[in-house]
Amino acid sequence: MRPLLVSLLSLACLFAVAATNEPAKPIKVLMITGGCCHDYENQKLILSEGLSARANVEFTIVHEEGPEGKKDKTHKISIYEKENWADGYDVILHNECFGAVEDVAFVERIAKAHYNGVPAVMLHCSTHSYRAAKTDEWRKCLGQTSMSHEKNRDLLVKNIAAEHPVMKGFPAEWLDAKDELYKNEKLWEHFVPLAKAYGEDTKKDHNVIWVNEYGKAKVFGTTLGHGNETMQAPVYLDLVARGLLWACGKLGEDGKPLPGYEAKQK
Repeated sequence: MRPLLVSLLSLACLFAVAATNEPAKPIKVLMITGGCCHDYENQKLILSEGLSARANVEFTIVHEEGPEGKKDKTHKISIYEKENWADGYDVILHNECFGAVEDVAFVERIAKAHYNGVPAVMLHCSTHSYRAAKTDEWRKCLGQTSMSHEKNRDLLVKNIAAEHPVMKGFPAEWLDAKDELYKNEKLWEHFVPLAKAYGEDTKKDHNVIWVNEYGKAKVFGTTLGHGNETMQAPVYLDLVARGLLWACGKLGEDGKPLPGYEAKQK
């Protein structure tokens, strides 16, 4: 073999080894938050700090309320006005509450980014957002249709998919204090339930944790998380971290982050 060819092959091998030894890049998370009825000022910190302690993530946060900072259900988050609003991010974490937005084109633009392949994490009132718009695309993206919730009370959450990577190692049941149980009115085709809670008002179970597929995207969702007490609970932050990693394809079958996607050591 000629010396030049040997040298080139050696360099190629060295580059390949170097590439495999490069540390994994953080997952770029865009958190969209704000709107009616919740303490988003503190929740954005609870989530960004809590998830960063559990996974290799990097946050960009867009927090808007409404005119003059007032909590407005009709406000349209400005970033969504861009056609390619999700470009550059690995996953979108939705923790927003804008249920009175009626602009169909606006709502379908949000959903389209996920349909085209951007993973999503849907928390609490994101399930009730955009419900006034006469389109099902956001609901298909979520995996369920829900228009109302039961009275705020303690919920007993039951793990019904203990072998799913998101739920492995979680308790068979746990107490979620002072939260809202969202009513499942319709479950769409690719909805996979992971946990449920019993509704005292409706006298039946409702799914509160799930995964979904929407177009090319994987979606993780939970209707839990009304109050800061719930969001600060280790079981909740563990759950959302697992769901985010799963949606991005970075969660092992054992329920642990794939190598390189564990939290960075400080």
